[in-house]
Amino acid sequence: MAEDLNISTSVNKADQYTSLIPQIAALIEGETDLVANLANVAAALKEQFNWFWVGFYLVKNGELVLGPFQGPVACTRIAKGRGVCGAAWQQEQTLLVPDVEAFPGHIACSSLSQSEVVVPLFNNGEVVGVLDVDSEHLAHFDAVDVEYLEEIVKLIKF
Repeated sequence: MAEDLNISTSVNKADQYTSLIPQIAALIEGETDLVANLANVAAALKEQFNWFWVGFYLVKNGELVLGPFQGPVACTRIAKGRGVCGAAWQQEQTLLVPDVEAFPGHIACSSLSQSEVVVPLFNNGEVVGVLDVDSEHLAHFDAVDVEYLEEIVKLIKF
């Protein structure tokens, strides 16, 4: 696959995801290094949607530890159940947060982040990390994002 994505931003969001998913699959196909694949997935999502922050946290020694990401510096470690990422890990489900200030225990890694979606990554039925996406706009994410981001994380092999 070429280094540049080939997706128009003039089409609707679902069509952008539909075009992006096979490109991500081709990008990570055959690559066995997890960090390389997470880095390319984060970069592809950031490039396509121009979100404020896109990245991964991986479960290590009982906490989420910052992994590959695109955007400003981020929180390095997050406890299980803490903030949106820790809650998604604990609940083992995707969390869609239209206003992070209204989320109990939200961790403000950046005061510019206004909305967030966090998708758990599973390996053999266990959460091994999360995909975290932040926007500087309120209510930026919706069910379309949840559907396709959940599909994208299933492409990642551990």
